[in-house]
Amino acid sequence: MPKQPEAANRPPRATAGKRAGGPANAPARRAKGWTETAEQRTERARRVMAALAEAYPDAKVALEFSNPLEMVVATVLSAQCTDAKVNEVTRELFKRYRTARDYAEAPAGELEQAIYATGFFNFKAKLLRGLGRTLVDRFGGEVPRTMDELVELPGVARKTANIVLGNAFGIVEGIAVDTHVRRLAQRLGLSKEEDPGDIERDLMALLPRELWFRGTYLLIDHGRGVCNAKRPRCDECPVEPMCPKIGVSPHSG
Repeated sequence: MPKQPEAANRPPRATAGKRAGGPANAPARRAKGWTETAEQRTERARRVMAALAEAYPDAKVALEFSNPLEMVVATVLSAQCTDAKVNEVTRELFKRYRTARDYAEAPAGELEQAIYATGFFNFKAKLLRGLGRTLVDRFGGEVPRTMDELVELPGVARKTANIVLGNAFGIVEGIAVDTHVRRLAQRLGLSKEEDPGDIERDLMALLPRELWFRGTYLLIDHGRGVCNAKRPRCDECPVEPMCPKIGVSPHSG
């Protein structure tokens, strides 16, 4: 069974505070001359998180769920789809599919129709049937509570497993590196890596464990609300004074 592309999890956009000062059109110059020690980077990372926590006090997962199975299904469906659309679909889906066996034995075409609006519905239906069958055959129909077991499920890699563990079980094993977390980690100079696993390790080394779970959603909210991919709004950024703006165009802001 092929794995799904790791899904971006997008909480609702938050309103960030204004930055403390500095021209919005200076990012390239700042990145070129930015230097710091490892100790300074660690301290800066924690100050960044403190500023984001103040700007996004309600940061949390946006997917709606009431049990671990619903959490993992919603996360699989969120690949290449907005959380708002996933929530719209799952409100009806979760009434019809209540157990892992329901997904495993879903008649051909029925599940596809039910999740059609999330996009890539044939591939996602295949993943959900495989996920349901694996849960029934190997885990007694229950979603497992460990990273090693979760990543064995069709459609689940480490990022998705982190989301499920943290939100469904309150277990924090790491940081879910989606497209927003990856972009901000690089722009903020917290990681030079490209691979999500390597970025996660860098962030875990910089931040205390108690910030891993909430830090994921602080970065996601900021990535959606202000520090977007094509044109980050540096003039509105609460962490602008602490950001080297690596890879950001001088004309952004």
